[in-house]
Amino acid sequence: MRQFTVVAERDPESGWLVGEVEELPGCFTEAPDMPTLRANLWEAITGYLKVVEPEAPELTDFVETWHIAAVA
Repeated sequence: MRQFTVVAERDPESGWLVGEVEELPGCFTEAPDMPTLRANLWEAITGYLKVVEPEAPELTDFVETWHIAAVA
């Protein structure tokens, strides 16, 4: 079983949550709440892997994430 890293952000215009799977380029979805976002992401990942994984030589592995504050 593979594990994937999801970055979830709130769209400022719609207020919806947007989730992007870091290891799967172009794999993202949106939802009005976190439980729905998780379900939508599961479907997005499953569909992505059915179509792309057989052709991909190797998917990337997550290493780390952090926040950086910049003074402008």
